[in-house]
Amino acid sequence: MKIAVLGAGAMGSLFGGLLAETGNDVTLVDVRNETVEAINASGLRLEGKSGETRTVPVRATTNPADIGRVDLVIVFVKSYDTEVAIHSAEPTIKGNTLVLTLQNGWGNAARIAGLTYHSATVLGPGRIQHAGRGSTVVGELIGQTGNRLGQVVDVLNAAGFETTPTANIVQEIWSKLAMNVCTLPTSALLKTFAGQLLDHQGALDLMRAILRETVAVANAQGMALSEEERWEAITGLLKRSSGAKPSMLQDVEKRRRTEIDVINGAVVADGKRLGIPTPYNDAMVWLIRSLEETFHEA
Repeated sequence: MKIAVLGAGAMGSLFGGLLAETGNDVTLVDVRNETVEAINASGLRLEGKSGETRTVPVRATTNPADIGRVDLVIVFVKSYDTEVAIHSAEPTIKGNTLVLTLQNGWGNAARIAGLTYHSATVLGPGRIQHAGRGSTVVGELIGQTGNRLGQVVDVLNAAGFETTPTANIVQEIWSKLAMNVCTLPTSALLKTFAGQLLDHQGALDLMRAILRETVAVANAQGMALSEEERWEAITGLLKRSSGAKPSMLQDVEKRRRTEIDVINGAVVADGKRLGIPTPYNDAMVWLIRSLEETFHEA
């Protein structure tokens, strides 16, 4: 399958690299010349949690027009760059091109949406660490599951991503959102790895309160999320991801804008629309935005 991956950060490079390694015609698209040049010159270096490394030959470009039409576009840019990235990628999209977003948060969806519980960290230009493994779920927003979706599932499974289709992708996205709203801003503010959140009762109490609000907002929209089930899933994933560095913490360390608006901000927005108070999610948005403001100070 001919594939364009928009965004050669940690997750884009992980998916692009493994898809290329299994025989797909993959091109990574990124705005950073340093990253593109490193990948084209030396390949993409993938490092496992235990330190094993391998290099995958894969193409990269800053100009999607160089690629031509593709079968699948996978979107991994930051949420606030989605519109610009999709517009720039128009030369790669034909009538039957599939567009898959595996971005964090709620509000990025194009024709096809999905989510993944894999995690990765950028170690340098063209070099990433596959920090955590998990499942991937994909589905069409209109609720159909057919040959188009099956092609994506087959390609991702062949590349080593345990992928299943769903006819209810919106609920699946909110299931992951319930996890992200708890863990991402908390780890970014405390500057801790994912697993370390389990070591502090204050962090656990805060995450549980954030989760309770999120489940209430989801339930009010007809999504049958369970607070207990989600809490068990969150703590279980944190135990398995002890050395993983959450994406929002990576953003904060690099003093760049986070995706708080489509994570906790999405819960706040829907809560206001539905008349459901979300004070804990509000507080996380306020704190992360205040932290972002310090990035521009001298």
